[in-house]
Amino acid sequence: MCYWRRVRNYYKKCGHGITLPDEEIQCDLINCKFSSTHSKDCVPPQCQRTCWQYRQYPQQYSPHIDRLCPNCEAR
Repeated sequence: MCYWRRVRNYYKKCGHGITLPDEEIQCDLINCKFSSTHSKDCVPPQCQRTCWQYRQYPQQYSPHIDRLCPNCEAR
């Protein structure tokens, strides 16, 4: 199933965090209505019975980066 990825970079040397824009991750499942491989001919009500109608819970990712954030590096 398709899902959103939420990334917040945490910079260890200054303690700041920067949240990146959410990114949509596309799956390759033909039975996911959000997938680019989902058939355009698959429409309700059949689609509602056979295909995923929602995305998975957003994946949250927070890498801890051992440096200053871009704002602090620019100073």
